[in-house]
Amino acid sequence: MLIKYETDSRKVTKGQTFVAIVGHTVDGHDYIESAITNGAEKLIVSKPGDYSIPYELVNDTEKYLKEALVKEYSSNFNDLNFIGVTGTNGKTTTCYLIYQMLKNLGEKVAYMGTIGFYYNDKKIILNNTTPDILTFYKLILEAKENGIKTIVMEVSSHALCLERIAGIKFKVAGFTNLTEDHLDFHKDMDDYAIAKLKIINYLTDDAIMLVNKDDETHQKFLDVYPCLTYGTSNCDYTATNYDVTPSKTTISFSFDNTNYQITTNLTSKFNVYNYLLALAITNKLGYSIDVILKITKDIYPPKGRCETYEVNNGYAVIDYAHTPDAVEKVIEAYTLLKTNKLITIVGCGGDRDNKKRPIMGNIATELSDYVIFTNDNPRTEDPKKIMQDIIAGVDKTNYEIIFDRKEAIAKAISKLEKEDILLILGKGHEDYQIIGHEKIHLDDSEEVKKHIKK
Repeated sequence: MLIKYETDSRKVTKGQTFVAIVGHTVDGHDYIESAITNGAEKLIVSKPGDYSIPYELVNDTEKYLKEALVKEYSSNFNDLNFIGVTGTNGKTTTCYLIYQMLKNLGEKVAYMGTIGFYYNDKKIILNNTTPDILTFYKLILEAKENGIKTIVMEVSSHALCLERIAGIKFKVAGFTNLTEDHLDFHKDMDDYAIAKLKIINYLTDDAIMLVNKDDETHQKFLDVYPCLTYGTSNCDYTATNYDVTPSKTTISFSFDNTNYQITTNLTSKFNVYNYLLALAITNKLGYSIDVILKITKDIYPPKGRCETYEVNNGYAVIDYAHTPDAVEKVIEAYTLLKTNKLITIVGCGGDRDNKKRPIMGNIATELSDYVIFTNDNPRTEDPKKIMQDIIAGVDKTNYEIIFDRKEAIAKAISKLEKEDILLILGKGHEDYQIIGHEKIHLDDSEEVKKHIKK
């Protein structure tokens, strides 16, 4: 189905309506002539002008587009099952696990989130965890036309605040946790929590909401909605014990007065939570626990989430952890597994929340045996300034700075001894480094594999 609205003048086809959006860096009004050349037959603008085709002048073109899409196209979603997961950390792994579970159970299912949009054998890279509403509608309609019945999606706080998912309703939703992140967008943690709670506005009348009882924010959800809980103590789905190794985790859990045990291809304590939420959501979609356990052997973490390689008689682990809480959890998880040294590579992104930089610097050096601080998407900010912010929180001397990420990985691997664990944090699935406005190819896993071949 071709949506009649378009915001990118290069993608306009004959007969479409071009909506001129005023963005942070680009003004769509500057590309009206291009849109007309490509076949636009109508314009939606917020600036008056001498336009050569019919136009409608509105106060807010972005708001106009959202309302038009909801009014004209959202009814096409009524027969789809939407599954949403929100929270600071764990969204990607949890959603990817649910996607795999449903796929292995024969569902026609799609995944949308940080690592892209997956359905059937197609993989589309996204610019945001939850894309802008026009891209979102296009992708969902495309998937539906190709037989997809269920959409499993990560739901970011930005998407909830900016109403990027307007017009849909979740049949089952989950909340992972709330830790410090995105304070460049949210004024404080209370504001961040309020943003996450907005997912309740997107639930169907009979929806099931699952929340992590071990995270204190869960009570805010329970205060406004009758949620089910998961966690490690007196929950609807309770993890009673777990045994973690560098390559797998055995989890004992209880549900409905019955005890279960399963060995997963996941590692670390936080993946106990991710697996439990994925299992609970899949269970609430109508699949029995026993059936889910049978297909768990075929379920794996997504790229860049505790992705583990054996190298130089030790282990190299690539993970997307890029918040203080995520970095702390990953390092603590692998500290429990180490039999020798734990080395961490980490950095902080430019043009983003700078409050977390000293916190992350402190966490890394306090919890690791050795740390190499390096670049992680400096964008338009001076890498030296970013590094100064990180080092401001460091009290120890067990670190060095190597701005070039490839060099940092090579140096860390050269330091590995038998049974050492190297954590390469921050980039995960990303295969690029953003320096200035340019994306330069750099894939942490590729760099590790080079040294395995050597």
